[in-house]
Amino acid sequence: MSTTTLTDRYVDAAMRTVPEAQRDDLAAELRASIDDQVEARVEQGDLHDAAERAVLTDLGDPEKLAAQYTDRPLWLVGPRYYLTWWRLTKLLWAIVPACAAFGVALAQTLSGADFGEIVGSVASVTISVIVNIGFWTALVFFIVERSARGTDVGLVGRWTPDDLPEIRERGTGLSDLVASLVFLGIAAGAILWDHFVGFVYTPETGWMSFLSPDLWPWYIGALFVLMVFEALLAISVYAKGRWDAGSATINLVLNLTVAGGALWLLSQQQLINPEFFAVVIPADSSETVTTIVQALFAFGVVAVAAWDSVDAFLKARRAR
Repeated sequence: MSTTTLTDRYVDAAMRTVPEAQRDDLAAELRASIDDQVEARVEQGDLHDAAERAVLTDLGDPEKLAAQYTDRPLWLVGPRYYLTWWRLTKLLWAIVPACAAFGVALAQTLSGADFGEIVGSVASVTISVIVNIGFWTALVFFIVERSARGTDVGLVGRWTPDDLPEIRERGTGLSDLVASLVFLGIAAGAILWDHFVGFVYTPETGWMSFLSPDLWPWYIGALFVLMVFEALLAISVYAKGRWDAGSATINLVLNLTVAGGALWLLSQQQLINPEFFAVVIPADSSETVTTIVQALFAFGVVAVAAWDSVDAFLKARRAR
């Protein structure tokens, strides 16, 4: 088994923002330069690991070095804080819009809004949050960059090799296949258990299912067919050793089908057993709990489908 070195991680991090056409040549050039500098330090008496760490520390942030290699200026807010601003903005975009969308969806659901109103509100708030994050973070860093007059105000610490990210997997391994098949198997088993045994037991009613019994056999049958396609897709991706645009697109279609069907059934009050919460929750709060659970279920379905689809396209892009 090969061991990942700091140089491997540094080159991988630097090449993430390099255009694909230049990536192989620049990676080879950068690796050769690092090896030469490490060898020179070793000849002077340094230990190899210490020499490698010292060379990478001198080179600095790999993204900044990649920008120099490709003549890509770090502008917009200014060169000193550009990478800090961009990393913070991406982190906020990954967290805040989803939280805002969930809060709006839950509030609209509790207020009795219909499905169309909820979708419209969520879409408008999400877009507004994304735009505002981009604008206000850029404005703050723009002001800081110019008011600091070239001095560091403490927003950027000294870069060290300890900040290097792990190498991102560009293909797909056996663990991915096993995880996908196990997840699908557990999901299918849970659905069958819910129907033939039940989700919760009460002395008054016995075992009761969480999903609506009316989903059988056609809706659940269609879901099982889609799960078989998901399993075949996972096997196909493993056999090819990587994601590509075609498999990512198929994955997107499957996710849209499952998520769209679940949202439609929720909007028609046909997904969750209508008697479930009336039995397990006190009557005066069952309606509120039902509404909250439906909102959580809808948001979870959309979040999982979106994450899985985006992740597949990112893996396909890395594997090109």
